[in-house]
Amino acid sequence: MDALKKISDASLKQEVPEFAIGDTVKVHVRIKEGDKSRIQVFEGTVIAKKHGGISETFTVRRVAHGCGIERVFPLHSPVVDRVEVIRRGKVRRAKLYYLRDRVGKAAKVKEQIR
Repeated sequence: MDALKKISDASLKQEVPEFAIGDTVKVHVRIKEGDKSRIQVFEGTVIAKKHGGISETFTVRRVAHGCGIERVFPLHSPVVDRVEVIRRGKVRRAKLYYLRDRVGKAAKVKEQIR
């Protein structure tokens, strides 16, 4: 068990971005096409964070052309280049799955004033 813990601790990212549920973020994702790689930006609202440690994931939702798109990103994956926080959200829930049923302005999250 200690060997697994050492391996997982070694593969954790040193710079973990600070973001919370309800924040609007830009996730810079490294995409490999053939022998080339490029960075694609996925911007949306964080609706969930799950697990902890090496297997921690977060779900980002956006609406593009009237269709909701959700992507789950592993936090410590080398595919995720960096996460930028665009705005802080004011929410009272740990999971924002109710945003899936909302349309238009009702699907927005209020901004937190700090």
